[in-house]
Amino acid sequence: MFDYMDCELKLSESVFRQLNTAIAVSQMSSGQCRLAPLIQVIQDCSHLYHYTVKLLFKLHSCLPADTLQGHRDRFHEQFHSLRNFFRRASDMLYFKRLIQIPRLPEGPPNFLRASALAEHIKPVVVIPEEAPEDEEPENLIEISTGPPAGEPVVVADLFDQTFGPPNGSVKDDRDLQIESLKREVEMLRSELEKIKLEAQRYISQLKSQVNALEGELEEQRKQKQKALVDNEQLRHELAQLRAAQLEGERSQGLREEAERKASATEARYNKLKEKHSELVHVHAELLRKNADTAKQLTVTQQSQEEVARVKEQLAFQVEQVKRESELKLEEQSDQLEKLKRELEAKAGELAHVQEALSHTQQSESELSSRLDTLSVEKDALSGAVRQREADLLAAQTLVRETEAALNREQQRSSREQGELQGRLAEKESQEQGLRQRLLDEQFAVLQGAAAEAAGILQDAVSKLDDPLHLRCTSSPDYLVSRAQEALDAVSTLEEGHAQYLTSLADASTLVAALTRFSHLTADTIVNGGATSHLAPTDPADRLIDTCRECGARALELMGQLQDRQALRHMQASLLRTPLQGILQLGQELKPKSLDVRQEELGAMVDKEMATTSAAIEDAVRRIEDMMNQARHASSGVKLEVNERILNSCTDLMKAIRFLVMTSTSLQKEIVESGRGAATQQEFYAKNSRWTEGLISASKAVGWGATQLVEAADKVVLHMGKYEELIVCSHEIAASTAQLVAASKVKADKHSPYLSRLQECSRTVNERAANVVASTKSGQEQIEDRDTMDFSGLSLIKLKKQEMETQVRVLELEKTLEAERMWLGELRKQHYVLAGTPGSPGEEAASPPSAAPRSVITKKPPLAQKPSVAPRQDHQLDKKDGIYPAQLVNY
Repeated sequence: MFDYMDCELKLSESVFRQLNTAIAVSQMSSGQCRLAPLIQVIQDCSHLYHYTVKLLFKLHSCLPADTLQGHRDRFHEQFHSLRNFFRRASDMLYFKRLIQIPRLPEGPPNFLRASALAEHIKPVVVIPEEAPEDEEPENLIEISTGPPAGEPVVVADLFDQTFGPPNGSVKDDRDLQIESLKREVEMLRSELEKIKLEAQRYISQLKSQVNALEGELEEQRKQKQKALVDNEQLRHELAQLRAAQLEGERSQGLREEAERKASATEARYNKLKEKHSELVHVHAELLRKNADTAKQLTVTQQSQEEVARVKEQLAFQVEQVKRESELKLEEQSDQLEKLKRELEAKAGELAHVQEALSHTQQSESELSSRLDTLSVEKDALSGAVRQREADLLAAQTLVRETEAALNREQQRSSREQGELQGRLAEKESQEQGLRQRLLDEQFAVLQGAAAEAAGILQDAVSKLDDPLHLRCTSSPDYLVSRAQEALDAVSTLEEGHAQYLTSLADASTLVAALTRFSHLTADTIVNGGATSHLAPTDPADRLIDTCRECGARALELMGQLQDRQALRHMQASLLRTPLQGILQLGQELKPKSLDVRQEELGAMVDKEMATTSAAIEDAVRRIEDMMNQARHASSGVKLEVNERILNSCTDLMKAIRFLVMTSTSLQKEIVESGRGAATQQEFYAKNSRWTEGLISASKAVGWGATQLVEAADKVVLHMGKYEELIVCSHEIAASTAQLVAASKVKADKHSPYLSRLQECSRTVNERAANVVASTKSGQEQIEDRDTMDFSGLSLIKLKKQEMETQVRVLELEKTLEAERMWLGELRKQHYVLAGTPGSPGEEAASPPSAAPRSVITKKPPLAQKPSVAPRQDHQLDKKDGIYPAQLVNY
């Protein structure tokens, strides 16, 4: 039909290309001769367009949309060409008189939406029965005779009307009208039947839609009731949260008030401390001044003693000079008396005596001059003595003044020292009171923190018995991490307790450790209860009991922290036993796949990705070998089918190989951007669940590629089934989707590798759909279908065979239901064993043999998942305690 439409459109384009659009060619004989065949083209194209739209809607209801992408593209091209052709033809005067050309919609129909078929309007070409004008129409070809003016122009046979009847014969108008009416009646009957069929189909569709809408309405009602219940619960929780928030704000206000008072007290203490240091400095300065005054007094006393010694020396010198002068005077008087006696005795020796006298006078003058000198020295010594006495009196006066000032200073110092000692004692008493108040406030803060921690722990313990908490679940890995951090918090709490006992004035370390301990312990208890909801019965009961014991000991510890006497004997180490029990139970509940050493995860990821790439390369090589063998071993239809299947498989393998390469690049980008200063192995060990998801997905891709090649090999050698190839295609598409999902978990949404990976995923889905489509088309070409012959059967035999066929249908339905149940059990067991390493590749379970089918009457329906109702949380058995790596929430 597409080829037919292309031929019609090419004919119209050829006609329009030969016309000269600059002049009114539609009114000329040559132009009308060229335009006449386009009337039949318009009629054919309208019907071809209508049937093509209906056929494409039918195909989209049976086949995947990706398979029909080429059909949609070709239809869109033809739609735009046809719409331009109709628009251009409707503008010409020649067609306006002879035919009514339909108008196509602005856009092509949307085949991906099934309800768009109801919006489709069939284009109808109307040819008027009578000529629109009264005058005689212009003949395209000159003829000798023509219909008289006023007679109705019959348009039943356009060719005879235009070029004249053959051999000059003319049909009767009534015959022509009867034939046209008969054709119209037949056409109207067929249209009526089509309208009835369409109406019945629309009614059935509307009924199914009404039933679906009623089901959705009932579901919405149930969800509304559930939402009302949840709304009430949320309102209750909101009221509780608001009350808790008000209580927290009140405690925060009290705490800020206590901190403000403590800061004010500390400021006053700092001022008193500064004043005390100032007083100590003043006292030390006074002591230094007292020492300096004592030193000056000592120096003054020493100078006074020195003056006394000098005075005594001067007095001794004066007395000695006086004695010497008296002795000299006595000696001189004796000499004078002796001279007088000698003068009186020796008169005769006058000359000698005169000479002696002159000499004596000279000696007297010398003695008198010496005496004058001594008298001057005596006066000088007397002045010096008087000066020393005056200095001594001044020094004595200064000493007395200094002694008086010293006595006054000592009295003032003693008085100030007494006042300072009194103030110091007062300050010491105030400081003692402030210290005691600080201790009380620190203990009050500790009591408040302990009470708040007790409330948090009590709320966590109460969650274990809360029925609303049954829906909450958690993983053993998260429980183990919480328990380990809680154990570390116990050590920090012990250190804070020891530090508080050493310094009771500082409880900040203990309060911080207590806050962290209470939150981590409560989180461990809540997650322990959530983990027990998915665990088997016995471990779940032991885990719940251990969580209760941990909560009881933690509450007892909080009570000890609120008592001064019991605070000194608190033992936080008692909580280690239940926390270690929770940690051990969490380790036991871990999935089996986590038994792999974490340092080996990175090597396993690289190994599995390399193995997957090698498996895909080997699959491409084997497919090429099979294609060469098929070309030598087969021919005709089988060769065509085998080449089409193998080519589609090769395209799929190439798309998967490019997807694996892109996933590897994205994985390297994730590791480089997320590991920071850590190594690649440490990053894989830290994100072990994500790493195991990558390992499982890569294993599944490699295994699926191997299975697809084996299935294709069997189909080419006529030893396998086409259904195996279809199932392998679906399996490998699902495995690649799992690999893409595992790679997208930690990728940046703006990463170019991520967008490239998504494009590769869409390409893989398209190639898998091509494999399925080529396999199904090849199966339809290869398989022989028996023609049904009912000519030799009577009514009784037909009824008997009908009953036998019904029995066979019931048996096949029962077998199908059993196979679906078996498929569901296989999938469940696969989910259980998916955590064990090597399960997808070590052994390939053979598919269950289906019941033999003797007669293939129609195309088998598309594969569907078994309709097994999902289990509720309280219906999980012991096997659900093992979680596969590919089902982990990252």
